Amino acid sequence: MQFASINGVTIHYQLIGAPADRPVIVFANSLGTDFRIWRDVIVRLAGDYAIVLYDMRGHGLSDIGQVPYAMEDHATDLAGLLDLLSVKNAVICGLSVGGLIAQSLYQRRPDLVKALILCDTAHKIGTADSWNSRIAAVEKNGIASIVDMVMERWFTPAFRRPENIAYAGYCNMLIRQPVEGYVATCAAVRDADFTEAAGRIKVPTICIVGDQDGSTPPDLVLSTAKLIPKARYEMITDCAHIPPVEQPEALTAIMRAFLSSIGDKSP
Repeated sequence: MQFASINGVTIHYQLIGAPADRPVIVFANSLGTDFRIWRDVIVRLAGDYAIVLYDMRGHGLSDIGQVPYAMEDHATDLAGLLDLLSVKNAVICGLSVGGLIAQSLYQRRPDLVKALILCDTAHKIGTADSWNSRIAAVEKNGIASIVDMVMERWFTPAFRRPENIAYAGYCNMLIRQPVEGYVATCAAVRDADFTEAAGRIKVPTICIVGDQDGSTPPDLVLSTAKLIPKARYEMITDCAHIPPVEQPEALTAIMRAFLSSIGDKSP
């Protein structure tokens, strides 16, 4: 395990090397998860690309830090980690809130971003009322009280079969996140709005979504792609909000095709 002190917060990360002429892909995970959600994608990419994974503050093995959070706090953490690792001009792949972090990072530190892979995310996610209701429920009754609602958005009915042991594991992952970090990140998502900023993105971008995503539905992700100049759009079938878990082969294939099309060599 690898840890770094970034902005006064201990951040858990992993760096997987590759030949010097290969670009770096940075993975930012979704709300209520840690970087293990990317495992089945990473095993398909390792060796061909250098890879950075990390747990955002308030998640996984990273510190909670000072609450409440703004999306800029998460983006500044990622920028600090990439600076520490001497990574520039990386492909940033963000899922859900990770996609918001990716957009915020691009606005603040475009020197760090070669391209964006925005996976099951949007320029704005949810409404103030929906996020405030979720925050109130978690503060009153804990994360376990919202597991069924969240899982219906994360995964298709086929994945949520009782006999699917992996499904139980991902329920555990959500429940075991720190309540303070989860709630603070909910507030950061609630307050983030990149609707206007999306039109200023100048790097190659692809927006990807599961066809049964209940958190950021295909129409919302498509609307985000239309805001970003020359952005591409891909939909994965038989998949909900977490493609790296539910459809890792399909997601990896889309990523490889995108990276090849933009020139997957280091500058």
